[in-house]
Amino acid sequence: MKLKIPALICFFSAFLAGFIFQYPNQATNVTAKAVGIISEQKINQLKQYDVIYLGENHDRAEHHAAELEIITQLDQAQANSKTRLAIGLEMFQRPFQPILDLYLSGEISEAELREQTEYDTRWGFDWEFYAPILRFAQENKIPLIALNTPAEVTQKVAETGLDSLKDGNFRYILPLAEIKLDNQEYRQKMAEVYQAHAQNGQGNSSDQENFYAAQVLWDETMADAIARYYNNHPQSQIVVLVGKAHVMDNYAIPERVNRRIKDKSFSQTSFLLEE
Repeated sequence: MKLKIPALICFFSAFLAGFIFQYPNQATNVTAKAVGIISEQKINQLKQYDVIYLGENHDRAEHHAAELEIITQLDQAQANSKTRLAIGLEMFQRPFQPILDLYLSGEISEAELREQTEYDTRWGFDWEFYAPILRFAQENKIPLIALNTPAEVTQKVAETGLDSLKDGNFRYILPLAEIKLDNQEYRQKMAEVYQAHAQNGQGNSSDQENFYAAQVLWDETMADAIARYYNNHPQSQIVVLVGKAHVMDNYAIPERVNRRIKDKSFSQTSFLLEE
């Protein structure tokens, strides 16, 4: 039985939402059930953090509307400070960072952005879920960060494992020594995901360990992109748009970002968007 990585994006978010817990020290989980309920008090709390993860279900229009509302309010709240907002995007893979930059500078159109980042084949959710956020970023000169692993590399790991990667595969990902597979509780959660999905006859990964490795690679790549941006722009506040599966407890992105940040004052939080 093989598990196909692109088909798993929605599944991860839905299945793993039940496994989200409180992060020790660096992050807390809060929820928003609808647009229009993000209070000024909550924005004032969020703006104290260096990184804010907005945990979404990718196919929920209301989640993306809430993301835009939060980003808009944070941008306004930081208007008179030295902090500069940036937006990290799971939806775009790291090789396409130059294309995002061209869009932000007005050198290419929105249609060209969509085409040149291969959005429809590499992500595929309704473009209009994210387009208002991208337009707001362009209008307000808010940097956009492409976070995700190239799909070809994730797929290769899911099918044949990390050891099958060749030199050319490492251009946009980390050395193997930095891809940490040692969290046994996370491994068990991924085993449950794998078994549940395999029973439905879906996907393109025939090995449970490779499936876990592909998920960790996904997490590590995005964590590396977030940490690199923060380390290079320490005055930034990064709002990360990402599936809920990637901000669960101390397993996925947040712990891996924290591992890469040496600043002891660094803080991050997760804001989980509910249906």
